[in-house]
Amino acid sequence: MNQFPGTYRLRSPLWPALVILLLVLQLLWPFKIWAALLGILGGGWLFAFLWARSLAHNLVARRKMRYGWTQVGDRLEERFVLSNAGWAPATWLEVQDRSDLPGYNASRITAVDANGFTEWHTQGVCTRRGRFTIGPANLACTDPLGLYAVSLPISDSAVLLVLPPVLALPAIEVASGGRAGEGNRHRRSALEMTVSAQTVREYVQGDPLRAIHWPTSARHGQLFVRQFEQMPSSDWWICLDLYHKAQAGEGDLSTEEYGVILAASLADRGLRMGHSVGLVAYGQDLVWLPPRRSSGQLMDILRSLAILKPGGRRVEELLDHVRPSMSTGASMILITPDLRPDWISALMQLIRIGVTPTVLLLDPASFGGQHDLLGKAARRMADWLQQHGITNTVITADLLDQPGAEDHKDMGQQHSAGSGKTVPVRRPTPRRGEVEWRRTR
Repeated sequence: MNQFPGTYRLRSPLWPALVILLLVLQLLWPFKIWAALLGILGGGWLFAFLWARSLAHNLVARRKMRYGWTQVGDRLEERFVLSNAGWAPATWLEVQDRSDLPGYNASRITAVDANGFTEWHTQGVCTRRGRFTIGPANLACTDPLGLYAVSLPISDSAVLLVLPPVLALPAIEVASGGRAGEGNRHRRSALEMTVSAQTVREYVQGDPLRAIHWPTSARHGQLFVRQFEQMPSSDWWICLDLYHKAQAGEGDLSTEEYGVILAASLADRGLRMGHSVGLVAYGQDLVWLPPRRSSGQLMDILRSLAILKPGGRRVEELLDHVRPSMSTGASMILITPDLRPDWISALMQLIRIGVTPTVLLLDPASFGGQHDLLGKAARRMADWLQQHGITNTVITADLLDQPGAEDHKDMGQQHSAGSGKTVPVRRPTPRRGEVEWRRTR
């Protein structure tokens, strides 16, 4: 809702100049024509001034939108309400929207009667993950003579978080952690885990306080936590490589976006299977979410993935950073488009401490990468990993076109994205405790 009166200004000094000129002529050389023209132009100027002043002081605009976050493919809806408490109607009024959500524009031309109101709805499809701003906007109109430009800001704005989609992916094998020979027994209770503690490690933010090993912490002067033997329903650590020089493709059809979709979808799969799932990514900023099974963990992961951007940290730096927090028997899922052999040694160190890795290789060649014109580098890397007993899958750009790669939500209509692909269009389901329409600020 605009909080301050609008402003109005003369669009051109020509009309006032003519009025002043006629006034001077009438004073120096009185003549009926000068007086008539002065009355017409002067009266028109006063009429336009009063009209513009009424619009500036009596127009009130409000914008409301549904929900504070959406997913890629959700339909964004806004409602605009424009009221006019003055005597002068706005016969031509332009709404100039400044939202930065890709593909969404709430600008339009409308009108509102004197002592009346009008309302309308705008819709758009969220086609890109990220944090965007809806609003502000500006109302622009004029008086009937076009002498004054009236501007009315709509300061309402809101931050909209667009989460990545969660897909039911085609079959992708994830190696199970845990000790050999334990089968599919249920996860141990907290008491069983306590008596089976194997070693200790430095405390990392997010570790449970009950896991702190106080005698070791006292000896070293800093916090240490116990590491426990893990079962086949082990922790899943999803590690997403966002090294900017390793990425290929653009927009929706890029290794960056596919990596984010894989991470989101695998996190959902792991939580549904009863695993504790965590996320580590080193883009422009470090994202560190230790494995949890709480109901809000998926939402925390999706929020983090929504705003991730590539950075300058190589995948081996990511693996070295996560290694101190990895426990024996944990499963690590590495998603990377980096086909250099440099990070293999860091991966082998994780294996030596009992971590079970799964590597998802995003094939840069299928995303338009120039450094692998023949498309064989990803296959060579996959063969090498297979020879060393490391579960892996080569991910190509047609992954989302394969059977089974459907959104968990109802598909509805289809909308063409900028890359040429289509995304499912959905109307978000109202969440408990959330009003149907809310103010943007």
